[in-house]
Formats: sequence, C-alpha cells, structure tokens
Amino acid sequence: MSRITELLLKAANGARDFSLPGKISLLTILLILLLALLAPYIAIHSHQISSGPPLLPPGGGHPLGTDELGIDLWAQICYGSRVSLLVGLGTAFLAALGGGLVGIVAGYLGGWPDKVIMRLIDIMIVLPDFPLMIVLAAFLGPSLLNIIIVLAFFSWVFPARITRSQVLMLKQQSYVKSAETYGAGAWYLMWKHFLPEVFPLVAVNMIRLTGRAIISEAGLSFLGLGDPTSKSWGLIIHHATSFRGIYFTGFWKWWLLYPWLALMLMVISLAFVSRELERMADPRLGGRRFV
Repeated sequence: MSRITELLLKAANGARDFSLPGKISLLTILLILLLALLAPYIAIHSHQISSGPPLLPPGGGHPLGTDELGIDLWAQICYGSRVSLLVGLGTAFLAALGGGLVGIVAGYLGGWPDKVIMRLIDIMIVLPDFPLMIVLAAFLGPSLLNIIIVLAFFSWVFPARITRSQVLMLKQQSYVKSAETYGAGAWYLMWKHFLPEVFPLVAVNMIRLTGRAIISEAGLSFLGLGDPTSKSWGLIIHHATSFRGIYFTGFWKWWLLYPWLALMLMVISLAFVSRELERMADPRLGGRRFV
C-alpha cells in the first residue's frame, strides 16, 4: 500500500505539469465535485417539488429557470451531478477491479486460461455494446444499481487488456523471477509487484471509463431507461426533449441547454485529465512516469 500511496502523491505533484487545458479541466472536475457535495446548501429550492411557475426563464429566484412542473432547474443539475458521478465512479471502480483481476490472472497464468480470457475479451469488444445495454437495462429494470452493473459488464475488458499486457512484461523481470524462486506465491506477487506497477495505467483508464459511463447513463436515461427518481442530467434532457414543441419555443434555451452543458463539460474535462495522466504514466507517450 505504501507503493500505491507514493504513486498517488507523485501523481498529485505531477498535476503541476498539466497543460493549460488539463488544468482547466481539473478545475472543472473539482467544481462539479463541490457542486455534488454541497448540493443541499447551494440549491435554494427543492429538486423534486415545484417551487415556481412552470417553464419560468432564468431569473426571479430561479437562476436557471424551471421545467414544465415548475421544479427549479439549478437544483436538479446540482443533485443530478451526484447521480452522474455515482454512476461514473461506481462503474469505473467495478470495471477496473474486475478487469484488473482478470488481466492479472490471464497474464500471470498464461496457457489455456489466458486463451479463454482473451477470446472472451475479443467477443466483448466486437459486440455492439450500447444496444445490448438497452436490452439489459430494460430487462433488469430502472435502478441506479442495475445501470452500474450493466455498464461495468461492458467496461471491464479495457482494464483487463491493459493489465494483462503489463503483467506479461513484468513477469519476465528478474526481480519477479527471483521472488518466484524463493517461493513467492501468486497472491504475494500480485500484491507486492504487479498491482503497484499496473495501478497508474489502470487509474488512468478508470478516469476514461468514468466519462464513458456518464455518457452511457445519460444515453439510457435519454431513452427512458434510467432511474425515474434519480434526476440525473440525462433524465433532465429526456424530459426536456419529450416535451412537445420544445424546439419550436424558447424553453430549450434553459431547460435543455444547461444540463447538456453540464454533461459535456464533465465528459470533456475527464477526457483531458485522462490524456494528461496517460502522458505522465506511459513513457512511450513522451511524458513523465509515476516512478
């Protein structure tokens, strides 16, 4: 654990070397995190109960206006950031944990387990994931837990491939072979040697998976397959686009635009931060390493 802690500290120090877009993206993510944490304090009105006239434009006590039920849109976006972050981080954690373990097993054992796992990964890659997500989400029912499980099921292959390739390289190193000679077991090698070395790349992949999961959840919610009580950004967009005549009126200027901007800012910021961390973690990209 000390090795991983050291890597995290060096990653935090490495944030000083981010490019300007990377620093802006990191600041944007931090602001959205604060928005989610402080939602009960910065949202003046309820995000579930009507607090004003329906379809009220921004102003007059409602900084971003209201929806067709008179519910404050700023409150919905604040609380919706919690849902989007929960789905994104939960999916990324499950996918990285499961995929990382599968990749370590495949890379270390080799032989027929590796072949079976790689064929399964190949099948998962060529499958049309989003249509299957729609089918599974409709079958399991609309809840945040089900959405996280469905998204993680289609996301574990990416950290698995990265982890496997790293383990294949690491198990040829002299210090790993020496540890095996002295009787080190698979668990010891995984915890002491493999995990600290693959953690930076898996962590970078987790950030990328977070953005992917947020977009996928928004897509499922947009199609009406999200949790109807969650008030996620995708669900707000779904309600706005389902309103008859939304594009022939000025309502879209706040009801549709603001949640879309929040969603795009979060996903784009995650993509930029992921790129910066990948540049630092992978020496082949010309950046610094967490070593």
